[in-house]
Amino acid sequence: MLAADFARLADEAAAVADVADWIHVDVMDGHFVPNLTIGLPVVEALLKHASLPLDCHLMIEDPDRWAPGYAEAGAQNVTIHAEAAAAPVRTLRAIRAAGARAGLAVNPATPVEPYADLVPELDMLLLMTVEPGFGGQGFLDLVLPKIRRARKLIGGWDSSVWVQVDGGVTTDTIGRCAEAGADMFVAGSAVFGASDPAVSVTELRGIAVRAAQPDRGP
Repeated sequence: MLAADFARLADEAAAVADVADWIHVDVMDGHFVPNLTIGLPVVEALLKHASLPLDCHLMIEDPDRWAPGYAEAGAQNVTIHAEAAAAPVRTLRAIRAAGARAGLAVNPATPVEPYADLVPELDMLLLMTVEPGFGGQGFLDLVLPKIRRARKLIGGWDSSVWVQVDGGVTTDTIGRCAEAGADMFVAGSAVFGASDPAVSVTELRGIAVRAAQPDRGP
């Protein structure tokens, strides 16, 4: 939703309700990243109107304090940043205890290997494919090898843990991400910058499915 019209969030969410799986909400505090977007009150309001589940990506300082509140409000997925969490195990467990899926995000320069022991606490591993903070950035190809390592780290294609990519996801890059091992894709400008967001989502999904590992199935 970072690329959506913030004055019409409910309408923008409805525009992709029949074709998308989730609504990805970027929560930024102007401290962890140099941008300020929306917080828990807006998420609570959006939850009343959005028919799709919300995937809340917290790019904030002190996620240990704030993350459980998003799960308690009704978000179905809450992701915290490894670089910001002081007590990731406790926070990930608190997210799950509140009824949401728990995600861990890492910035482009942050390796995934140090977090191997946290995989049992995760439902999703999010790899930033741009520097977090602003939409519309170009995809960083240097993250592609990390996607492959992340897929192996979580236990391959049979793992219940999702590998999500966020940043610069377009028709030119989503196939490479899927081939490398991603199975969840966040697209902002490519969707809400298009003349028909629903058509864009359908096109992106088709590319990802065709590029996915052969042994994954449909």
